[in-house]
Amino acid sequence: MRSSVNLLNYDVFCGELLITHKKMLINTINPHSYCVAKKDAEFKKALQDADILLPDGIGIVLATKWLKKERIQKIAGSDIHRFLLQKANTEHLKVFYLGASESTLQLIETKLHSEYPNITVGAFSPPFKSIFSVGDTQKMLLKVNSFNPDILFVGMTAPKQEKWVHANKSALNATTICCIGAVFDFYAETVKRPPKWVINIGFEWLGRLLNEPKRMWQRNFISTPIFIFDVLVEKFRILFQKV
Repeated sequence: MRSSVNLLNYDVFCGELLITHKKMLINTINPHSYCVAKKDAEFKKALQDADILLPDGIGIVLATKWLKKERIQKIAGSDIHRFLLQKANTEHLKVFYLGASESTLQLIETKLHSEYPNITVGAFSPPFKSIFSVGDTQKMLLKVNSFNPDILFVGMTAPKQEKWVHANKSALNATTICCIGAVFDFYAETVKRPPKWVINIGFEWLGRLLNEPKRMWQRNFISTPIFIFDVLVEKFRILFQKV
């Protein structure tokens, strides 16, 4: 059984999530990150080199169905976060959060202690800057590695988080590394995720646009049309190959 399907040169996950003891990097892709990666070779490489690249966006799901005749399930950052926390709680694992503010991390730790009491949790808030210095990276690695987590969640916004993890994967002492961006704020409830029924009908993008118009307008009105155009071009390419 295949575990991925190739969509626009990305191997998008389509199998059953199985987390092993082998070192594993999990990233997500949506129409916006696809468009960002078109202009950022380092980010594109980080996405392509992920051990698992989750379809975090209804656009990815629909494009895969239309181009590849494959039905895949949308798996958002919040979904993989919950899945890994449940695994960690069952197996009494150590989980580390790298990113966000001290206040957000404190909210996460408090909520974790209540919902997942079997998890040992650690966290570190790195400096808020676009590019980390060598000293910044060394301190971040020290904080993570001294805790030696089974699962490392990285939430420093895309594409910074994916590029940083890609560059430092071999130096990180964590079995499962997962870049999940905005999920830190969702879980801490400093930013509200749309209701579940909105997510279930494929309109999470609209809910987030209404909640965060300043942040989300570029994704929906610039990145989405570019992604749709590329999907159409790929569809015509496939049709012409059959002629």
